[in-house]
Amino acid sequence: MDDSPHYRPLYRQVYDFLVRQIAEGAWRPAEALPSEQALADKLGVSQGTVRKALDVLAVEKLVERRQGKGTYVAEHTQERALFRFFRISEPGGERSFPTSADETARRRPARPVEARKLHLDKGAQVVEISRTRLIDGKPAVLERSVLPVALFPDIDKRRPLPNALYALYQQEFGVNIVSADEELRADAATREDARLLGLQPGAPLLHIERVAIALDGKRVEWRVSRCNTTHLVYAVTLS
Repeated sequence: MDDSPHYRPLYRQVYDFLVRQIAEGAWRPAEALPSEQALADKLGVSQGTVRKALDVLAVEKLVERRQGKGTYVAEHTQERALFRFFRISEPGGERSFPTSADETARRRPARPVEARKLHLDKGAQVVEISRTRLIDGKPAVLERSVLPVALFPDIDKRRPLPNALYALYQQEFGVNIVSADEELRADAATREDARLLGLQPGAPLLHIERVAIALDGKRVEWRVSRCNTTHLVYAVTLS
């Protein structure tokens, strides 16, 4: 392990190694990692050091510990991805899982704001996915996601797209979303918002901008959501 002047604790060096291996596809989603002892022998560290690194990965939901079976790369199933990243719910905390309607996908050059948000070169190709998210069958969220074509080739040709895009990103393109930076603000419904969400123009909306971050630190999606919160809330648990 590393003895350089930029020293990091040994378990963090093991953590960094394991993250790189997962990001590079050494182990696929839902695949078992080698045993703690095998990893310790490979890296020349103690089993306790490996266990500490794996514990951190488990807290960050990058791996799953299965009693008596071992440690597995975490998989974004449809339900799990929605539960973790879709934050619109009924008041009081009852989670609401959306369905999709009016889905479109088109390829085009990135606009300046998109290139800035995703750290793309000028003129880079992106795919814009737009859809209406329904809760209990009623339009609740207008969602627009912008993705680099280089990371998601031909995603615009898939129909229909799954309910949770992050599961598709991981399973089909090897892009594992591990975190997201969000900014929220109040806004007023435009005429288009009002038409699609069944509101009056000028009605209050929740505007959410999200940049999704992959395991290797790349910005891989910029998503803008326009939410009708007349009967819904944005719910998050702080700990």
